[in-house]
Amino acid sequence: MTPAPTGPDGRPGSTHGSTAGTGDTTGTGGTTGTAAWELLLPAASAPARARGRALQGALRDAVRSGRLTPGTRLPSSRDLAADLKVSRGLVTDAYEQLTAEGYLRSGRGAGTWVGDAVRAARPRARDLAPRAPGAHTDFVPGTPDLSLFPRAAWAAAQRGVLAELPHESLGYPDPRGLPRLRTALAELLARRRGVVADPERIMVVSGVAQATALLASVLRARGTRTAGVEDPGSPQHDALYASAGVRTVPLPLDGEGLAVGPLRASDVRCVVTTPAHQFPTGIAYSARRRAELLDWARSVDGLVVEDDYDGDFRYDRAPVGALQGLDPERVAYTGSVSKSLAPGLRLGWLLVPEWLAEDAIQRKRTTDLGHPTLDQAVFARFVERGDYDRQLRSCQRAYRERRDALVAALGEHFPGSRVSGIAAGLHAIAALPERYGPEERFLARAREAGIAVRALTEYGHGAAGDEAAEKAEKEVRLVLGYAHLTPGRVRAGVERMARAV
Repeated sequence: MTPAPTGPDGRPGSTHGSTAGTGDTTGTGGTTGTAAWELLLPAASAPARARGRALQGALRDAVRSGRLTPGTRLPSSRDLAADLKVSRGLVTDAYEQLTAEGYLRSGRGAGTWVGDAVRAARPRARDLAPRAPGAHTDFVPGTPDLSLFPRAAWAAAQRGVLAELPHESLGYPDPRGLPRLRTALAELLARRRGVVADPERIMVVSGVAQATALLASVLRARGTRTAGVEDPGSPQHDALYASAGVRTVPLPLDGEGLAVGPLRASDVRCVVTTPAHQFPTGIAYSARRRAELLDWARSVDGLVVEDDYDGDFRYDRAPVGALQGLDPERVAYTGSVSKSLAPGLRLGWLLVPEWLAEDAIQRKRTTDLGHPTLDQAVFARFVERGDYDRQLRSCQRAYRERRDALVAALGEHFPGSRVSGIAAGLHAIAALPERYGPEERFLARAREAGIAVRALTEYGHGAAGDEAAEKAEKEVRLVLGYAHLTPGRVRAGVERMARAV
């Protein structure tokens, strides 16, 4: 057998230094370098004074992202400079800088290679900043249509608040939030979500993320070391509880919601749920499961955390009321305007049981001394004058049209697919027939076509049962966000994805 060629450290690798134009520069994994060299072209087109920094940054990004894998041999400085039409000195400086930083390695007379110290990050799907810049169509869920933000109405509310807000209101606020806003929220949540909302127990927070972090810190201080989370579920919950020193335990779902048997066997006394529209499966917890979940909480003297992230968006029937309304002393309820207005506002609310209220208020006080007063006053006025209800109605009409476009496009371009979780929310689950699998190949081809899309398996903890695992092998199950796409973009994206696979 002919020995494999070796690199400068004796490890197997390619010995030829072909350039970007030939497309056959490979490393130990046989990865073609052409696509990676093409990533450098925008850097080569940067203004002359910034070209060196741009080239170094593009190379770093290519290594970090995994487009240039460990062991890949880079073209010689002369060849790469010729391909990019830049000076050889520019490329030499970039190679030397990244070698010093550990991204590259080199040997005398043996060329330059991608180093082994850097490993491309391959995190589990994140809800935070989920967008995919540069994609032709981005089906990743998590963001509403930001162009629907009611700028004129919001600006009018701002002007009204600035004209009427007393000077003393600009001092350090109550850590729970502006009384005017808490009163408006209590009426709104009771009317729209069936929440038992006492203004004295409402806290204004910087979105669900801060509400979750506050709760996790309070529970940790009271002795909680583990919390149950839905599997599949939002990765955000894992990260936020971990930041407070609380370990998360993945708990499986069934057709009615969180499975009660595994919950009882887990020994946790706190569980995080999305009962109105489970993320990401789209299940609405059944009435029986809601009752069972509350029975569990009472039996273990525990707490259910209800993340009502998109409870206002129901299309085919009246919204399912919040779980909190059934037992306010066993449920901590949280929501925000991130889906209804814009996540950049960082406005949300947290309702806690009476036995947690003082601890939560104190933790909020020591965390940030309260939420910005002007923002609270503007939103209070927005709610009081009916602008928020009008915004919700406008969004519901737009998102229902987009949901219908998605369902129709999937039926046309992926015959035999099953779509679920569409009665509410801003995303849907599409289960495609076996002929479109395996899932990994489907996702790779979609990415090559410029389609950003995630599989349902990306939101799991790897704790699914044998039946679920077997089903996952046979089907391609996608989580498709549609709220931020126009109906035309939805249809075009589905068609492009179908052509690609």
